[in-house]
Amino acid sequence: MSGSPPAAPGPRRAYVLDDEPLAVRRLVRLLDDSRRVEVVGSGTDPEAALQFLRRRPVDVLFLDVEMPGMNGFELVARLERQPLIVFTTAYDRYALRAFEVNSIDYLLKPIEPRQLTRALDKLDRLGGGLQWADRPDLRALLDELSSSLGTASRAHPARIASRLGERIRFLDVREITHFYAQDKITYAVAGGRAHCVDHAIVDLERILDPRRFFRVHRRAMVNLEWVQEIDTGPGGGAQVRLKDDRHTELPVARDRLRELRDRLGG
Repeated sequence: MSGSPPAAPGPRRAYVLDDEPLAVRRLVRLLDDSRRVEVVGSGTDPEAALQFLRRRPVDVLFLDVEMPGMNGFELVARLERQPLIVFTTAYDRYALRAFEVNSIDYLLKPIEPRQLTRALDKLDRLGGGLQWADRPDLRALLDELSSSLGTASRAHPARIASRLGERIRFLDVREITHFYAQDKITYAVAGGRAHCVDHAIVDLERILDPRRFFRVHRRAMVNLEWVQEIDTGPGGGAQVRLKDDRHTELPVARDRLRELRDRLGG
């Protein structure tokens, strides 16, 4: 009796970790649409991800570099079984060093389908995967990368990416007058035009230079250099008026007004 043909290998098991929920949802959707990997887990909390990965090792880990509490390199150092890694980052300065840590590729945010296809093609070419050499220097390397990341993360991005279809435009943050959120989409306004960005207002507050940008409302953030004046009403409400061509007015939350005045030296 002839033997049955071997079963076709299933898709690689993948986990997605990023501290930005929008980024997680987008990447999981792109991976699901590709039908080339099986996303068995995802999350925004590095500690929870570490516990999951210790219980259920995966074939490939899509891993954010910069996360509060534990960065991507620190998480890799704490894994007993090392999966293939695709790093995701908003800053390309980490890319070259990331390849020293069992990385097959890196994806620069905002992640595009074309980028992801390139990474998945590399995964397919690897077949059975990479075998980790017995490297006693790995711990020292990871410590070095984590230390350099801690220093570099204090720098703030000079550009913000805006995507329109297949095109990505990079906006100089100095030219952005303000950000606002509407219908669950965040827009950066520069040159009088609104550009869709992949960051929530709360994430922009974390990554942008606080000396330049200030969150005046849960749905708005202003470039302080573009503020012309603050109008306060009799009921305690306030608006900030900008120096752009449209003299844009944005609401100021009551609990933000005092700090805004202090920041403007008023």
